[in-house]
Amino acid sequence: MLAQLPPALQNLQLPLRLRLWDGHEFNLGPEPSVTIVVKDPQLVAQFTHPSLDALGGAFVEGKLELEGSISEVIRVCDELSQALLNEDDDDQPVRTQHDKATDAAAISYHYDLSNAFYQLWLDSDMAYSCAYFETGSESLEQAQQAKFRHLCRKLRLQPGDYLLDVGCGWGGLARYAAREFGAKVFGITLSKEQLALARERVSAEGLDDLVELQLLDYRDLPQDGRFDKVVSVGMFEHVGHANLPEYCRTLFNAVREGGLVMNHGITAKHTDGRPVGRGAGDFIERYVFPNGELPHLAMISAQISEAGLEIVDVESLRLHYARTLDHWSERLEDNLEAAGQQVPPQALRIWRLYLAGCAYAFAKGWINLHQILAVKTHADGSHELPWTRDDLYHP
Repeated sequence: MLAQLPPALQNLQLPLRLRLWDGHEFNLGPEPSVTIVVKDPQLVAQFTHPSLDALGGAFVEGKLELEGSISEVIRVCDELSQALLNEDDDDQPVRTQHDKATDAAAISYHYDLSNAFYQLWLDSDMAYSCAYFETGSESLEQAQQAKFRHLCRKLRLQPGDYLLDVGCGWGGLARYAAREFGAKVFGITLSKEQLALARERVSAEGLDDLVELQLLDYRDLPQDGRFDKVVSVGMFEHVGHANLPEYCRTLFNAVREGGLVMNHGITAKHTDGRPVGRGAGDFIERYVFPNGELPHLAMISAQISEAGLEIVDVESLRLHYARTLDHWSERLEDNLEAAGQQVPPQALRIWRLYLAGCAYAFAKGWINLHQILAVKTHADGSHELPWTRDDLYHP
C-alpha cells in the first residue's frame, strides 16, 4: 500500500491513520487523532492528488469513512491536501447560469429539506446566517438575537418604517423588526418550506398586521420606492456575478430617497471571485450550493455604487461566522441520530462536512462575511444619518 502512495505522504508526520479495506493500518504520524477508512481499493489513486473535493466526495459516496471529531477531520484533511497540492492551487472562476427557474431550483435543493432537520442545529428563530457576538462567549441564541438587533440599529429602524426583507428565510428577522422596533415588514423567499413555517410563526406571535411574507423572486419586487429600509441577509450569494448589477438596481429602486439598504452576505477571498483552493469550493458547488457564486467585497461594493447607492458603513464579521458555524456543527454532531431520521444518509454526510468545513474556511480567512450599509441620498445629496456610529452601540 505505502509503495502506491507518493513519497511525500509517507513523510508527512500527520496525526492521521489510514485503514484499508482488508484491515491493514498505516499511521502517518504519532498519536493519530483522525482515521481515514478506505473502503474502495480504487480510491488509493486519489491519495496522489487528495483535493478536498475528492476526499469529501469519496466520503459522501461512502467510499471512505472518517473517524475522529469532525472539526479535527477537516483540519487534518486540509493539512494532507495542502502537503500534496500546490499552496496556490486555487480553483478557476466558474460562471454559472442564473435565471428565475434555475435559481428557484437551486434554492429548493438547499432549503427545502425538512424544517425539522434545520431545527436540530439552528437557534429557536432558525436564523440561517452569521450571528453577532459582542464578547465571543454568548450562546447561539443570544448571538442571533444580537445580530437582529445590530441590523435593525444599523438601519436606524423606527416604528412605522416599511422594511423589505429580501431572502427572509424562516422569518426570524422580520418578526424581530416588527416585535421589537414596530416596523411593518414585507419579506420574500423562494423556499416553500421556509415560507410555510415562517407564516405559522408570524401568526403565532400575533404579527399578521405587521408582517407579510411572500414566495417571490427579487426580480419581481415593486420598483416604486415604497420601502423605507431594505435588508438582505445571506441571500446575494445566490444571485450570481452576472446578475449583481440587476440585483443592486432592484434594491435601489425599491427604497425611497433617504432610505437605507443593508446587504449582509458572504464574500470571496479573491478579487475575481474564484472559489477557495484545494477543491473546497468545488465540493460546495457540487453538493451544497449548486449555482452559488461569491463576489469579492470590491465587486459587490462597485455594483452597489453603480446602482446609485452611497456606501456609508462596511463591517467584516468573518470570525463571527466561524463561531456561528462552530455552534451549528457542534449541534448537528450532538443530534446525528435524529438528523438521520430527517435526511438521507448521503445528505447528512454532506451537511457534516459543509458546516465543519465552512467554520474552518472562515477561521482560515478563505472566505469572509461583510455587512454593507448604503443610503439612497436625496436629489441634493443629503441624507439623515447621524454624524457618528455612537447610536449603534449606545442607543
